[in-house]
Amino acid sequence: EDGFVKVISPIDDTPAAKAGVEAGDLIIRLDDTPVKGMTLTDAVNVMRGKIGTDITLTIIREGRDKPLKITITRDTIQVQSVKSRILEPNLGYLRITSFQSKTTKSLIEAAEQLKEENGGPLKGLVLDLRNNPGGVLSGAVGVSDAFLEKGLIVYTEGRVKDSKLRYDASAGDVVDGAPLIVLVNGGSASASEIVAGALQDHKRAVIVGSKTFGKGSVQTILPLKEKDALKITTARYFTPSGRSIQAQGIEPDIKIERLRVEEKEDKGFDPISESNLSRHLKNGEAQDADAEKVDDAKADKEAEDGISLAQKDYE
Repeated sequence: EDGFVKVISPIDDTPAAKAGVEAGDLIIRLDDTPVKGMTLTDAVNVMRGKIGTDITLTIIREGRDKPLKITITRDTIQVQSVKSRILEPNLGYLRITSFQSKTTKSLIEAAEQLKEENGGPLKGLVLDLRNNPGGVLSGAVGVSDAFLEKGLIVYTEGRVKDSKLRYDASAGDVVDGAPLIVLVNGGSASASEIVAGALQDHKRAVIVGSKTFGKGSVQTILPLKEKDALKITTARYFTPSGRSIQAQGIEPDIKIERLRVEEKEDKGFDPISESNLSRHLKNGEAQDADAEKVDDAKADKEAEDGISLAQKDYE
């Protein structure tokens, strides 16, 4: 974007995520090398390296006045596509970090494990697609199918005749129709948006969070020579209701923008002065002070009368 590398979202448990890289970050330098002018492939090649070595990214982040420097220690990336746990009795949680060829199988196994841990069917499920940059189309179709009994999941349209494809759901719901909430944000892209859009259009889930990334195009790689190829956009993804995801994203049913915690300078204890003391004399308000004395005298008189009445009652 604008000649820089934009982070769609860092994948869970990767060196970048652990170092603090966030969705939407713009990488402007790799160590001392400016990114502007590099191709995406060149930038990726610079970021890759031997395990245990460091690379420092200079990043522009929304809401920050100055660029940030984040140092990442390179490591082997092993992505666990599906994570799960019981949030409370009868309520399950499934997190998909990216869509891979085995994601659907892993999700079904995780859902069954949740039901087993719960001791019976779930009464609700949270599907977390936040900061999921996408992945293979088959994974998105399979995950959508896991929660839909029937109907269209997604279709593509493009300039090429073979680009018109459609994918439909088959019978069976992995959580037996239990209420479903899908969490999304600006880091939810591509395959994540296909799932969110399909479940939203079929009113199978309530989408909660912020607007998704808007990556709804289909790329085709055409081989040219032995080591060369041409990558072109050939089609766009559409949700069952006909909405184009490209550059539009998925609008959540319940919008919750991300909250940011800002650091506040700690100035230590505030100095103690007259104004900090209770019942202090206010500046230029002597008359109020006299009134306070009268009120105090009145209060003392009422207290004495009260004690006297109490003594009489006791007698």
